[in-house]
Amino acid sequence: MGFKGRKSSSKNPPIFSHEFVIQNHADIVSCVALVFVIGLLIQATSPFAYMFIALHHNVSTENVGPELPFRYTYGLKDICVVFFYFLICIVMHAIIQEYILDKVTRKLHLSKVKLSKFNESGQLLVFYIMTVLWGGDVIIKENLIFNISSLWEGYPHSEMVFMFKFFFIIQLSYWLHTFPELYFQKIKKEEMPERIAYASVAIVFIAAAYLLNFNRVGICLLVLHYLSESFYHIARLIDFVDKEERGSKAGYMVWHVFFVLARLGSVMLSVLTFWYGLSLAPSNTGAPGDFNSPTVRVGALTAVVLLQVYLMFNFITDQLRQLRETAPASVRKLTVKPKQLVGKKKGDGKKQEYDELTEVDQNTKKNLKQRTQKVK
Repeated sequence: MGFKGRKSSSKNPPIFSHEFVIQNHADIVSCVALVFVIGLLIQATSPFAYMFIALHHNVSTENVGPELPFRYTYGLKDICVVFFYFLICIVMHAIIQEYILDKVTRKLHLSKVKLSKFNESGQLLVFYIMTVLWGGDVIIKENLIFNISSLWEGYPHSEMVFMFKFFFIIQLSYWLHTFPELYFQKIKKEEMPERIAYASVAIVFIAAAYLLNFNRVGICLLVLHYLSESFYHIARLIDFVDKEERGSKAGYMVWHVFFVLARLGSVMLSVLTFWYGLSLAPSNTGAPGDFNSPTVRVGALTAVVLLQVYLMFNFITDQLRQLRETAPASVRKLTVKPKQLVGKKKGDGKKQEYDELTEVDQNTKKNLKQRTQKVK
């Protein structure tokens, strides 16, 4: 599959230069991914290619019917699968950027700073909406929303259906692909630390939920977080498009509500699962895949709660900063008007000049007047 490269000039950059790689990175990555697909067609290389494309560690028996789908665990071969779909995420990123976002931004005529934020929000919004729909479907099929006790009952939840495991594979692949995208999208150095930190935290939490078999509570927390973030990026995109800022204000208000609810919901689910539910479940830490120990439970609960507190703290400080930025303008308007009215009421130039003197100068002027009157 070929993609149009972005050309900054009429001359083609030299091969293997930075500009050439950036302009044609989607073509290069798609060719690498195509090598694995073609490898499936050749008998000698099909086992090698199959290791990168298909999900592994199937623990189902051979007599599996339609009512009992295949079930998987995790293992070292998942690294190969994550690498292949890491390449697919780069290709999909380029498709969304080239055929959707670039066509929209050409009509908006945004500055470089706003253009970078618009592209970031557009890419994340597509990913968040897909994840919320996908994760919500898995939650409903696994009966996690109507049977809350299933978050801890039957732990360890080491076995997953195909779509459940594939969900976590795509999550890891997507957040890993954000690191090379910093280079491909020519992100400024000032914006890199925030994006690197956000992606790194996402990888750590998703990998921990996947490897410690906390995948059920993990998918619920991810859907909650992504749902609130979807409203934020919707409001942000409206802010760039809507010049009157009417729709963006309503969008940000909706995001504020969902953000607070998501933080509260995440803390409640974490406390209910790690502090209450898993403590009642039978613990067998010696068994493979069982991490239901007090140390792991408290550590997982602390990590989730601290993350929610950090996000809430940043949210509150950002709101206070916006209030401080808008407050001085209104204060200036109120303080300037009384001075103008006082000046108009005085009228007399001598009296106005007298009122502008300091208190000490006014007293000395009175004493001089009294002395001249006595002399006369």
